Amino acid sequence: MALYRNALPQLDGSPFLTDGGLETTLVFHDGIDLPCFAAFPLLGNEKGRAALRRYFEPYLRLAISRQIGFILDTATWRANADWGAELGYAPEAVDDMNRASVAFASNLRNEFACDGTPIVINGVVGPRGDGYRVDRRMTVEEAGVYHYSQIEAFRDTDADMVSAITMNYVEEAIGIAEAAQRCGMPVVISFTVETNGRLPSGESLHRAIDQVDLAMSGYPAYYMINCAHPLHLDGALTKSGLWRDRVYGMRANASARSHAELDAATELDVGNPAELGQQYRELCEKLPRLSVFGGCCGTDHRHIQAICDTCVG
Repeated sequence: MALYRNALPQLDGSPFLTDGGLETTLVFHDGIDLPCFAAFPLLGNEKGRAALRRYFEPYLRLAISRQIGFILDTATWRANADWGAELGYAPEAVDDMNRASVAFASNLRNEFACDGTPIVINGVVGPRGDGYRVDRRMTVEEAGVYHYSQIEAFRDTDADMVSAITMNYVEEAIGIAEAAQRCGMPVVISFTVETNGRLPSGESLHRAIDQVDLAMSGYPAYYMINCAHPLHLDGALTKSGLWRDRVYGMRANASARSHAELDAATELDVGNPAELGQQYRELCEKLPRLSVFGGCCGTDHRHIQAICDTCVG
């Protein structure tokens, strides 16, 4: 059953960790082929589930050793109708995989549960199209209809919340928030930005957050930024306002390269974990609510440990 759906523990401002770059770790470190960069098919066989377990285990053990909370993501960033079709899955089969991903996370939570480390199961909703480019811009209504089935699948599981990850324009984010509200699910919106601190659509980060909050009357539990390096936020952070108080989480890339450069790269840029940890610490001074710390492309448990060392102690 969902343990925290009615009261997310991270909202009290206590520190929480997440994992790092799931797909980049599996591809570049573990040598696992992920067509369409999709991890959810691994849930369909024992070997794939074992790989996912090996991936999540060091993050869970780190959170337990520090006695801080952990947000356990489902491997469903690509588990929607369009990407599922690219991989040969019918819509009903994609829904089954979303439910299977929560069941996998629930088993992990039961195995690692201990006092001092609340584990929140987070149903991950990715963009309909490419995370780095606005290749098909939907209206709010279209986005709500499109993403509803995935969120509905999460609703009927142990998932405590859902998160829209790597959002690159406002309308899709609002549509997902509306679908989550209809399903009675807490929702987090995580935007990605380019090197200039703006969304790939060209919208400013502060305006994007304000637009979603206005359209949804503040329904999102909080906001995050992912798939961007801390240095990319310099332009965005010149803007003051209440939007800063709505940003609770950061899942940065290890590399300071642009999205276009990362897309073209054939080798993984893991950056410098210690330096990244210090950059997170500097972000904490500019974003007063920042308390959910994780990673995105190129990061692994070494980066999360360094971030934890500097931001949590």
